[in-house]
Amino acid sequence: MIIRKRLTAGVGILLATLTAGLGTALPAAADEAPAKASPKVELVLDVSGSMRTRDIDGQSRMTAAKQAFNEVLDAVPEQVELGIRTLGADYPGDDRKVGCKDTKQLYPVGPLDRTEAKTAVATLAPTGWTPIGPALLGAADDLEGGDSTRRIVLISDGEDTCGPLDPCEVARDIAARGIHLVIDTLGLVPNAKIREQLTCIAEATGGTYTAVQHTDELSGRVKQLVDRAAEPVVTPVATEGADSCSSAPQLKPGLYTDREKFGQHRWYRVDVLPGQELRASVSVFADRAVNNDYGVLMRALTVHGREIVRGSESGTGRTDAISSGLRYPKPDVDGSDSDKPAAETVCLQLSNSFSAPASVKTSPGMPVELTVDLVDAPDAAADAAAFGLGRGWWLLGVLALTGLVAGLAFGWISRWRVAVWRTN
Repeated sequence: MIIRKRLTAGVGILLATLTAGLGTALPAAADEAPAKASPKVELVLDVSGSMRTRDIDGQSRMTAAKQAFNEVLDAVPEQVELGIRTLGADYPGDDRKVGCKDTKQLYPVGPLDRTEAKTAVATLAPTGWTPIGPALLGAADDLEGGDSTRRIVLISDGEDTCGPLDPCEVARDIAARGIHLVIDTLGLVPNAKIREQLTCIAEATGGTYTAVQHTDELSGRVKQLVDRAAEPVVTPVATEGADSCSSAPQLKPGLYTDREKFGQHRWYRVDVLPGQELRASVSVFADRAVNNDYGVLMRALTVHGREIVRGSESGTGRTDAISSGLRYPKPDVDGSDSDKPAAETVCLQLSNSFSAPASVKTSPGMPVELTVDLVDAPDAAADAAAFGLGRGWWLLGVLALTGLVAGLAFGWISRWRVAVWRTN
């Protein structure tokens, strides 16, 4: 009887312990942050007839590409979901309409089975056309869904042969979707026209172009790009500026992307509390040919249209991006939090003075990256920004006073020198 009572008590204690343990473990599990979505990468390989050419380390371009792919597949990080798409791999005929549709997904984007992916690549043989534009559209569709980072790596040895669908315009349209998809391009032939087209495709989405002429260069660069997709990055939020401050989107601290046409004005709004400093910067990317002499202007204004502060930058010649920024500290006020005034709405106006030759399409607009941050305002009144230089009439008054004093001093010195010269 005593043994049975002790056994019953022991079982009760064990159950109580397990229940307490589960009770403390479950909330901890519930508090864990959800796992981040896996980054997605799709390798797009040119398998057109020109890939038979033997000019890479004594072997054909196709052989070099297969060897590089095998090395890349062995090194893909576990967290990366990878897929493979081909162009020009199946149709060997002369029918342009059929040849320009010759693109397919060889291996679906998802967790990588290295053996299966290598087997699929081993079956490829140089065959047909070079439909780069349709292949990019197909790859963008393959990567749709989710909020993870997405990257296309295009490996090609020639220009697109399926005009009038311009692959550069295709890349701009993909970028204009606001899905934050980057296209990197690798060229296997050091040809000026090929380089120009692949560079344009990459720049349209914020990617890079690389010329490669050796197998180790190809595998090394593709590995680097796949690894880059796995690195943690801040994903910009797509927004759309308005034509006026009253209808502008309300922005909080963060990184944003937009599109702006040549000579366009875009408006955004930010609420700034007393004791905060607004720091805003913008970069406009020239993803197409532009004329010399250009600039970007960023202004902070009140809702009534009075300019608070501005930042501008200009340049000439070839550029990839031009940036400017501003800061506006709002002084703190004494008293309790209930006595402090409400946040001030600051209107941010973004303008550009880009222009382009008549042959260049202005739609979609150029990529814009906007950064907004709110920090503690400076305490020292001697700080130039806190003092207020550059805010409306302050700047005009300071310049007028400086000019007056300088003019009087120069006139007095000139008269004194003339008087001395006449005396001597």
